[in-house]
Amino acid sequence: MTDTRLWGARFRSPPDPALMTLSRGGLDHFRLTRFDIVSSQAHARQLRLAGLLTEAECNAIVAKLGELDAAIASGAVRPTAGDEDVHTFMERVLVEALGPTGAKLRAGRSRNDQAANNLKLYLREQSRAIGALLLDLQDALTHQAGQHLDTLVPGFTHLQAAQPVVFAHQLLAHAQTFSRDISRLIDWDRRAAYSPLGAAAMAGSAIALHPAISAAELGYDGPCENSIDAVGSRDHVAEFLFVCAMLGTHLSRLSEEVTLWVSRQFRWVELDDAFSTGSSIMPQKKNPDIAELTRGRSARLISLLMDMLVALKGLPFSYNRDLSEDKYSAFEAIDVLHMVLPAMAGMMRTLQVNKERMRADATQGFTLATEVADWLSRRGVPFAQAHEITGAMVRACEERGLELHQLSDAELSSISSHLLPEVRTVLTPEAAVAARSGHGGTAPLQVQAQLERLQATVAAQRQWTQQAVLPSAAGATA
Repeated sequence: MTDTRLWGARFRSPPDPALMTLSRGGLDHFRLTRFDIVSSQAHARQLRLAGLLTEAECNAIVAKLGELDAAIASGAVRPTAGDEDVHTFMERVLVEALGPTGAKLRAGRSRNDQAANNLKLYLREQSRAIGALLLDLQDALTHQAGQHLDTLVPGFTHLQAAQPVVFAHQLLAHAQTFSRDISRLIDWDRRAAYSPLGAAAMAGSAIALHPAISAAELGYDGPCENSIDAVGSRDHVAEFLFVCAMLGTHLSRLSEEVTLWVSRQFRWVELDDAFSTGSSIMPQKKNPDIAELTRGRSARLISLLMDMLVALKGLPFSYNRDLSEDKYSAFEAIDVLHMVLPAMAGMMRTLQVNKERMRADATQGFTLATEVADWLSRRGVPFAQAHEITGAMVRACEERGLELHQLSDAELSSISSHLLPEVRTVLTPEAAVAARSGHGGTAPLQVQAQLERLQATVAAQRQWTQQAVLPSAAGATA
């Protein structure tokens, strides 16, 4: 095996294979190659400014790196078992192509600032990719909501039937949480938009003295203010993982509701065959595996955040090799979301809603009791008394096996003289949802307005996901 390490001159013996096995980055770490290439092109221009490269040498390095980007993407050039990491790989292929000129690129930088920079660029790009996938799920939810602005369904607290709502309102509750998740990605990106390049090992570079130029070339807002912080901090990784974990939690809550809705006990929705599975032994089964797998994968997203926080908590400031754990956690979180988000979007887009069943359930469990209490309050009865009267009304219905609207005039008056026959005007789910016409309420007109505002937010968020983070390596020039 060829030794291509970027270190070792002061050692008297080669590293033990066990050390190299532990030290070598995983194969999936080479997904960062493209980011190392564009960063190396920016660094080559720093070396040109410093006089360590001639213009011809700088142009040769920048051009060759662009060619290598395409060759690596096509698979024509691959890392070998001897390449310790992406940085070793890139230096090897550049020196093989350009000889001593390629070897000059290492001056004035360190794997410490390179590693921090490569992952940060990757996460900034992936934040937009994840945002775009989440917006596909948002489109599915808002499409379904638009079809069910007047579809009545019981709302729940404590998993007990509480009050009627329209199904669109329930769907948009999930969409609102996802909207905040995308906002968190946008906020995270604003804080992450500072370049570690120029920090070198930890004290700053004595050669690459214009990090603001490299930062601008790589789409950052500027360079990091402190070189120690630049290479030693990973709070941007932990924060990214928090956003992923929070998103996973919200996906899990939606998944939990879907598993309830498709059950025979609910029968509110039916999943499309393309987004459900069967049983190897029970031919009749149609299982919500997408929802269940997503619910399970959310546990991984939460644990990955914990992994990163625990890795960080005891580190003295500047670079420590423990920080290489950042890639393992970040890559897995991103891969999980790339799997579950398209599946969840497809499942939600294609599910069929049983409006009749939902309407029948909308008044089960005395969900209209609050309407009675509100009706009494509007007629001057103190709410504490109205609450007691309504409770007695529910108790009478339970004893007689009736629903609230089925009580006779005599039965109503025997409970309270305040219960006039007119109370029945509020004892429909349609009346209940229409009454909740304040901002954010479940009245169909308010839900329609909420949907329109959310769609405008989604359109603005989509613009952010479409912003390019990186320049093209092949198109970059010296």
